[in-house]
Amino acid sequence: MSTLLIKNPLRVATMNDSQEEFSGGHILIENGVITSIGPESLDIQAEKTIDATGMVITPGFINTHHHLYQTLTRNIPLMQDQPLFSWLSNHYEVWRELTTEAVEVSTQTGLLELMKSGVTTSSDHLYLFPSQASPELIDTEIEAARTLGLRFQPTRGSMSLGKSKGGLPPDDVVQTEDFIRKDTKRLLKKYHDDSTGSMTRISLAPCSPFSVTPELMKQTAEYAQANGLQIHTHLAETLDEEAYCLESFGLRPVALMEKLQWLTSNSWYAHAVHLNDDEIRVMGENQVGISHCPSSNMRLGSGIARIRELLDAKVKVSLGVDGSASNDSSDMLLEMRNAMLISRLREQDFWLTARDVLQMATRGGAAALGRDDIGQLSVGKQADLALFNMLNLAQAGSLSDPLASLIFTTRQQPVDYLIVQGKIVMKRGLSELDESVLIAKHNNIAKEMLDRAEQRTKLNFSIHQ
Repeated sequence: MSTLLIKNPLRVATMNDSQEEFSGGHILIENGVITSIGPESLDIQAEKTIDATGMVITPGFINTHHHLYQTLTRNIPLMQDQPLFSWLSNHYEVWRELTTEAVEVSTQTGLLELMKSGVTTSSDHLYLFPSQASPELIDTEIEAARTLGLRFQPTRGSMSLGKSKGGLPPDDVVQTEDFIRKDTKRLLKKYHDDSTGSMTRISLAPCSPFSVTPELMKQTAEYAQANGLQIHTHLAETLDEEAYCLESFGLRPVALMEKLQWLTSNSWYAHAVHLNDDEIRVMGENQVGISHCPSSNMRLGSGIARIRELLDAKVKVSLGVDGSASNDSSDMLLEMRNAMLISRLREQDFWLTARDVLQMATRGGAAALGRDDIGQLSVGKQADLALFNMLNLAQAGSLSDPLASLIFTTRQQPVDYLIVQGKIVMKRGLSELDESVLIAKHNNIAKEMLDRAEQRTKLNFSIHQ
């Protein structure tokens, strides 16, 4: 039996049903599961012991929306100041150059960045499959995540509606719906594990109403219901999307989802910015989840999501950093801070607190992904923890509430310990991966993609529009 004892923390946020917090005490982990936790000291001989003096301990954070391949296309000048639709159209020209190696490297880069900010579980939404790359890019992501020891819930994304059929993406990055269905079954058989403590689960995720057909959306929902799977897509991100849905389907985005049988407890949506009162009520009644992506929403000028109302309606609100071409970071602590701060551009009744956003990053994330074995520190739950030393310059003077300090202050150093399933996968911000080699490879691939896209399109991506 492997045992890990964590003792004497500055503050522990359990995020359990009673929202218990305590100082001092212990957390005992045996074979990847929490077997004892509380404010009392525990005098036992463990295989490993961590002295958490000066550290805040939280459940490992859960990122519910990302496009990891986009770490290769951060901050491109041409797209720096564009709204969603033109931003997408121009980025597609670069993303057409993705290769299997590019997906492997970008997955490791994005996940490693998430881990440094305390993330122990991440989803990802990979929905484009360029013709020159392997069609098995989800496999590549899963293997890359396994090398880092991260809990991973990738989605089998899909696009079937290319430009020639009235969609937004180029034809050479979409797939036929028959292939999408067959590959979904292959992935589920090979990787999906719905047991307690699973390290890999697959969800299904058509990209959006303007890149797949209504038939595929409906078939996906039916298949997921029949097989106990979570489903995910973008929803109500911009007013352009709302106008597109009204023009194309005669329905607002939420009404379209309801018609396609997507307003169900196994669905979660990215963004959900533009919702009216009735739509928020209906989403709550149907127990759907959303992934709030405040940094991306600010970056693309999409708007401010009505998170307080969504929480009050019992919608399962989580946090997502979104793709690194619209954030342009994979930092969950920054996402939590931005979620709190952007809410305060509204009237005070709608403000979010530090503990609200911590709840969204932990229990909310677990609920959105359909899990009850992660997102909290309590006996019987998976031992996924993040430990942050607060005795540093950026947190000096903030220790009257060390837990809130994680969100209010801007942390200048990575997580001190990251534990997944009882295993220390990061210590003092370092994993077993050689970061210098990864960074050099990542930057080379990013440059090659941009160069090829410029040669093919004759566009100058290095010039601001």
